[in-house]
Amino acid sequence: MSDGLHRAGATDTADVVICGAGIAGIAAAHALAVGRGLARVVIVDDTPPLTLTSDKSTEAYRNWWPGPDDAMVRLMNRSIDLLETWATASDNRFLLNRRGYVYATARAARAAQFAADAALAASQGAGEVRTYRSRQEAAAYQPSAHQGWQGHPTGADLFLDRDAIATHFPWLSPDICAVLHARRCGWFSGQQLGMLLLEQARAAGTTLLAGRVSGVQQEGGRVTAVQVATSSGATHTISTPVFVNAAGPYAKQVAALCGVALPLFSEAHYKIAIEDTHRVIDRDTGLVILDDAQCLEWSDEERAELAADASTRWLTEPLPAGIHLRPEGYGAARTVLMLWDYHGAHRFDAPVFPLPEDAFYAEVVLRGMTRLAPGLAAYLDRLPHAYVDGGYYTKTEENRPLVGPMGVDGAYVCAAFSGFGLMAAPAAAELLAAQVTGASRPSYERAFLLSRYDDAAYCAQVAQWGGTGQL
Repeated sequence: MSDGLHRAGATDTADVVICGAGIAGIAAAHALAVGRGLARVVIVDDTPPLTLTSDKSTEAYRNWWPGPDDAMVRLMNRSIDLLETWATASDNRFLLNRRGYVYATARAARAAQFAADAALAASQGAGEVRTYRSRQEAAAYQPSAHQGWQGHPTGADLFLDRDAIATHFPWLSPDICAVLHARRCGWFSGQQLGMLLLEQARAAGTTLLAGRVSGVQQEGGRVTAVQVATSSGATHTISTPVFVNAAGPYAKQVAALCGVALPLFSEAHYKIAIEDTHRVIDRDTGLVILDDAQCLEWSDEERAELAADASTRWLTEPLPAGIHLRPEGYGAARTVLMLWDYHGAHRFDAPVFPLPEDAFYAEVVLRGMTRLAPGLAAYLDRLPHAYVDGGYYTKTEENRPLVGPMGVDGAYVCAAFSGFGLMAAPAAAELLAAQVTGASRPSYERAFLLSRYDDAAYCAQVAQWGGTGQL
């Protein structure tokens, strides 16, 4: 076998076996092998690295998260610390930027909530808030830089004046009355980051084994071995004291191999990519989110026809807030990524591949986006070619990840990253590696343990959770 597996009679041995070669599994291997010095780490997956859901992401990151406590902000701040460290060491191989997240609203009530949200985020460690109530005050605003992150602002800039918004965001709808620009946010190449971490993990002794985890053996209530079925029909048994479930959308099914039920479900999420040939979207902008629910614009004839059919009536009804976009690429690139989760109520206990088709998605997203950027209406008479893809957001009810012991000695989970796996994986993997090796852990660990659901007070809190930070 390859160098990460050691022979012990007829059985291979490893310090840790990780199920899943997505960003969570690769980051975990890196944290264990490079960060903690475990040379015999094995990643098992029957697909190539970073090809199931990790390559469907918008590749964005943020430290801007709702409460009710500071756990997510602290986790993300640590992840961003690691991303910046790796970017510096690799000459920014994975193109980390700090363009920010730009939240926009046309509702006065929501504008007031922006101010309250910003104050809460600042108190939880997201950084100071700079508020602009006139165009003169907004002269101090530092716009997003096209590339890089060093020397760029943190915290947030809150615009509460339409003239100031029109000056700095002229392509936004003129009825936008508030803009919140969260700054320690941006995006990067998830594929390049994943391959960088995988290369370093493999150099430290990690093995990538093509196959599917088919069984987890236990003796005396603890993990002793992992069985792997290969495409040739053979079965490998790997003797190991530690098994990590980083199986992404299959985490619930993999946990069942250990006799553990995880409180997970999945949602299908899609995105489109179009070429902005009319140059509507500012190429220097951050990821922009319209924080308002809306009804799509239709002609009277179109609306009547859609409303008359039960299968299309929903297209005439209110659709949720959260439609968002960002530019993709640098230089002469004109690609814009667009997303809108109006399928949120469609849950899956197990993922279905390929994803269920939504024939309306591209047009619905483009129509909805005109409420944010009216210039995009230029594309509605003749819809541009839109590339549609997507993946699954596998999540807990309160949209926080599971990182830690899985209820069987030696079994761990690193999953439930919903739409934030790329941004959370660095700090989550670091936490996991500390748990596996018995090292000291940050206090935010308790917010992500499976055992949190044993606390009746916590479960009651989840029922009243409110915003989950889902985009």
